[in-house]
Amino acid sequence: MDLRLETHVPLAAMNTFGVAAHAARLVRVHSQREVRQLVDHPELGVLPKLVLGGGSNLLLTRDPQALVVKVEIGGLRVVRDGADATILEAGAGVGWHDLVRWSLEQGFGGLENLALIPGTAGAAPVQNIGAYGLELAERFESLDAVDLTTGRVVTLDAAACRFGYRDSLFKRELAGKSIITQLRLRLPKPWRPVLGYADLERHFGKLGIAAPDAWQIFEAVCMIRRAKLPDPAVLGNAGSFFKNPVVNRTIRNEILQDFPEIVSYPLDDGTYKLAAAWMIDASGWKGKSLGRAAVDARHALVLVNKGGASGEEIHALASAVQQAVAQKFGITLEYEPVLV
Repeated sequence: MDLRLETHVPLAAMNTFGVAAHAARLVRVHSQREVRQLVDHPELGVLPKLVLGGGSNLLLTRDPQALVVKVEIGGLRVVRDGADATILEAGAGVGWHDLVRWSLEQGFGGLENLALIPGTAGAAPVQNIGAYGLELAERFESLDAVDLTTGRVVTLDAAACRFGYRDSLFKRELAGKSIITQLRLRLPKPWRPVLGYADLERHFGKLGIAAPDAWQIFEAVCMIRRAKLPDPAVLGNAGSFFKNPVVNRTIRNEILQDFPEIVSYPLDDGTYKLAAAWMIDASGWKGKSLGRAAVDARHALVLVNKGGASGEEIHALASAVQQAVAQKFGITLEYEPVLV
């Protein structure tokens, strides 16, 4: 067996909130074979498991009781470079931003709008990450995952993953029941820029660049994200903590009657996405603190650890924000991170 059990492992450096917690037991997996060994292990295989990638979509409010499985599966390769598309494959433990940069270095555009999103490649489909006019689902080809009960390896395409807004099968029916080991992405040819997002339009408009290339979009996204969002290495956070709520036309129009200035976006299915950041700001929480946790002063969707905050403190802040928005707008905001 290649597996090595670690005990009483500090997790502060393994979650981007920087919350102090300890794993009673932790195993690192570096290949699909090791994941299957873990499932087959007579003692470890039967334990409940907490799968940990980059820790960027996680809030630990206590020491996890489950066996923590740290996914460190590496590897990047071009599976196929055809006339219609390029298929890339990444190990689940590869840093997402490293994957985006590597794809551009190989000459393949298509992921640049998703630059600088924290976390690992294996976590990207769980959340169906998205930013600046693009979602992972639009570049997804397939993934491999190991069933944590049977050890069976399955390959799932986009339809099987049932992607939604910051959602997938892995956040619902398969939550905690499988480990993603490889991810494959389809980058269409010819490459076409995705420029519909307002921040990008303003950026390139100021520069007078009508047709930016993939590298220019990558650099612009990195610059905009750094200006708007706190660096987790400096100020602990998990990116956007709340989802933008999606409502039907009737609810949106009712809210507009009382709050005509609310920011909303029409979706293709006739529903509307409301800007949660605007609602949090309008509820008086932007830049406000509760103990050692705070709502970021630049971006109201981001909760930050000002230093030494516990998971319970951050959760208390999230609950207070949630209650304030519900009281003012009648909308209950959903958390993006997984709460332990």
